[in-house]
Amino acid sequence: VIHAKELFCCKAFDLQVSYSHVKPCCSVFKVTENEKKVAGRKEKKEAVQIPPPVIMFPGSGHNITKGLRRQKRDWVIPPINVAENSRGPFPQMLVSIRSDQDQDISIRYSITGVGADQPPNEVFSIDPVLGKMFVTKPLDREHRSSYHLRAHAVDMNGNQVENPIDLYIFVIDMNDNRPEFKNQVYNGSVDEGSKPGTYVMHLSAFDADDNTTANGMVRYRILSQTPHSPIPNMFTINSETGDIVTVAPGLDREKVSQYTIIVQATDMEGNLNFGLSNTATAIITVTDINDNPPMLTSRTFSGEVPENRVDVVVANLTVIDADQPHSPNWNAIYRIISGDPSGHFTIRTDPISNDGMVTVVKPVDFEMNRAFMLTVVVSNQAHLATGIQSSLQSTAGVTISVQDVNEPPYFPTNPKHIRFEEGVPAGTSLTTFSASDPDRLQMQQIIRYSKLNDPADWLSINRSNGQIVTTAMLDRESVYVKNNIYEATFLATDNGSPAASGTGTLQIYLIDINDNPPALIPKESQICERTYRSINGVNITAGDADTDPNAGPFVFELPTFPTTIRRNWTISRISGDFARLSLRYQIYLEPGMYEVPVIVSDSGNPPLSNRSVIKVKVCPCDENGDCTTLGAVAAAGLGTGAIISILICIIILLSMVLLFVVWIKRREKERQTKQLLIDPEDDVRDNILKYDEEGGGEEDQDYDLSQLQQPDSLEHIISKPPGVRRVDERPIIPESQYPIRPVVPHPGDIGDFIHEGLRAADNDPTAPPYDSLLVFDYEGSGSTAGSVSSLNSSSTGDQDYDYLNDWGPRFKKLADMYGGGDDD
Repeated sequence: VIHAKELFCCKAFDLQVSYSHVKPCCSVFKVTENEKKVAGRKEKKEAVQIPPPVIMFPGSGHNITKGLRRQKRDWVIPPINVAENSRGPFPQMLVSIRSDQDQDISIRYSITGVGADQPPNEVFSIDPVLGKMFVTKPLDREHRSSYHLRAHAVDMNGNQVENPIDLYIFVIDMNDNRPEFKNQVYNGSVDEGSKPGTYVMHLSAFDADDNTTANGMVRYRILSQTPHSPIPNMFTINSETGDIVTVAPGLDREKVSQYTIIVQATDMEGNLNFGLSNTATAIITVTDINDNPPMLTSRTFSGEVPENRVDVVVANLTVIDADQPHSPNWNAIYRIISGDPSGHFTIRTDPISNDGMVTVVKPVDFEMNRAFMLTVVVSNQAHLATGIQSSLQSTAGVTISVQDVNEPPYFPTNPKHIRFEEGVPAGTSLTTFSASDPDRLQMQQIIRYSKLNDPADWLSINRSNGQIVTTAMLDRESVYVKNNIYEATFLATDNGSPAASGTGTLQIYLIDINDNPPALIPKESQICERTYRSINGVNITAGDADTDPNAGPFVFELPTFPTTIRRNWTISRISGDFARLSLRYQIYLEPGMYEVPVIVSDSGNPPLSNRSVIKVKVCPCDENGDCTTLGAVAAAGLGTGAIISILICIIILLSMVLLFVVWIKRREKERQTKQLLIDPEDDVRDNILKYDEEGGGEEDQDYDLSQLQQPDSLEHIISKPPGVRRVDERPIIPESQYPIRPVVPHPGDIGDFIHEGLRAADNDPTAPPYDSLLVFDYEGSGSTAGSVSSLNSSSTGDQDYDYLNDWGPRFKKLADMYGGGDDD
């Protein structure tokens, strides 16, 4: 028994209870020293049957209710250690809990907390009477490493007897988890040529066991390296941190570009006998550095190019570089360091092959340079690594030969500008537009000229010497002249092989002369008939196709003939380009259209004049000076009488149209009310028939339907002599059979039904020879016959039923039954 006021240390249970000023005592456990020695010797063979410790509540419950007194300090309850993954048997007893009052009263014990009455429930249990606490299942430290429970002691009424005590249960770790790498494959890299001790990459493994014990302490080592070049142990790993570093020089990407390393992680501090292990793969890529300078495959290259050609590849430079392709350490850059001071060439790098393409970017002239001697140097896009020197093969010479071709003639001055006055007559020599041949080293060539573009067809060129002569008068005001400049294009062609031609442009600046008279603007206007307002008048100006000084200012004046012009009208000057035309003061003109001639002169030397006519509409105006509607009509040239006549004609025309409409309506009405001269049944014209009138049936008709009904008595019919009888008499001979109207006739059978009934009536020997009204759908009060006896099979056989075949598909079955002749 472990009392809370005593101290005991038991290594077998790893249970520690401490209290000051109390000496250790093993007798409280009731275990002798000999028993402990035996238990130590059988530690690995069998379990020692040692009674579990008993934990006493530190205070007495009855002391709580006896007033205030000094309480003793509570004892520290030692933690309870339980090994994980225990094999049982379960439930396994851990400890006994007792109260010093259990001798006086009945005590009930319970535990609370996570693992007891809180999830995960029922991991721990307690005997409520004996106070023995058990663990009910194996524990997993990786799932939960400790439990905190509280023990309670109450009497039978549920009253608290002791203060609750805290129980701490620690799960002792066992080495039941292997180290686990986060990835099975790790990727790292290291530059080629790296020195020993260069960091490469890091690997780490996690062990779920307690890392404060050997169970969770992981150590690393390298199992293998592939390939073994240049030595089998190019790398090492820090056993504690997992960092991989180089241990030897000699990494060369051009020889070995990748290493594969198998790394092992072992717990128990790397003890291979007791620890658990796991492996992972580390792939180390040797990255490229620019340790190989590019080398041209030849010390000299050559090519040729036709003169005056651009964007032509004239030579191809090949290079070798052992570094990683398509990387900055491999990409070649070519430079021309001499032999091309004018910049005719450039070298572009082929992105696929890394070759250098010598390209012409500026035309070369055979007459100026027949050949070029270029010096080319090649380097990488990235700088060479430290300690690497450039190769002598990085420089080469390139010889470019220029081929002579027939170059087209050219015009030294292009475009060529000349100035001439417009209006020069045809046949005037303007200039000589000649071309030069750049092929000075070839035999003398002959140049011929021709016209390429002459929009107005004003010019011609001498075929031999290029002299340009006018073929028509030059007009500055032509639509082909833009901004006083007329432009024509000419062609110069040599007789080389093949022939070449060049173009030249001639621009003729045409100087304006006064060759266009001014024109009056506007051509039409309106004015009020009275001039009591000072603003009454028309502002006029002029337009001139010429330019200054052959245009404005303009002079406006009225002609002296006819004399009525100056008597009724006057012109006053407003500015150099504008004047006002108005009626003279107190002059009244009838509303109408007046043509007023005006003479306009420009400022040319000599000036040109033009007699223009402006149409002025004189009309009555309102108070705002605007023409009224009546005035506008009057101003159009119609008098009052003419206007009245037009209005009367319009009224007469409208009256005639109204009378015609009334007559048409009346005639239509008479046509509808007038009776037809013929019987409506014989009228074959199209008519609108009204079917929506509902009357009283046959009883309200004019004819007597009783004459059409079959009488109940037949004596007065039988007594008559044989012969033609009326339809209201029963015939003595068998009557003809009429088709029976279907209850729901098909729309396509209605016409056939009517025609068959008509044919049967025509062939009936009992029918009268006069016209009679035949009612097919009349239904009387009943039938005296009671059945259709005429269709009885007891017929004498004289009746012919072949006509049933003509009645349509509805009567086909009946025709098959009664037709067919003697075969039946």
